[in-house]
Amino acid sequence: MAKWLTHLAKGLRKRSTDVEQLLWRRLRAGRFEGMKFRRQHPIGKYIAGFVCLGRKLTIELDGGQHALPEEILNDRQRDAWLEKEGYTVVRFWDNEVLTNTRGVLETLRERLHRTPSPQSPPLKGGEELPTQNEKEPKKPIKNF
Repeated sequence: MAKWLTHLAKGLRKRSTDVEQLLWRRLRAGRFEGMKFRRQHPIGKYIAGFVCLGRKLTIELDGGQHALPEEILNDRQRDAWLEKEGYTVVRFWDNEVLTNTRGVLETLRERLHRTPSPQSPPLKGGEELPTQNEKEPKKPIKNF
């Protein structure tokens, strides 16, 4: 990772907007769903506003400048790159975070639980996960 990008991310953390600070108070230190989030975190050549690396979920807060045609194009390219890398990108307008924080958090909660953990190994041969009462997985399901 380029030093200049790390330096830029550090500067962005020091100059957080009021909206970023509001959301960060809810996300930091495992306060939200017990998940660890980072803010202004470099990923590739980009800096994610907020990211939960354990779920590969990025959160972007957009001010009015993101409604400009050039910024819309930049955001789309950035989102496409992040998605290609396996990240889920969730965007909120600043105004939405200010006026509907509870709704924003509910959307994030839903996305966190819908996004599988990249550390979870895939199941082999169609076997099912054991329930609490079972000690061994069920036999593979056969497709006919």
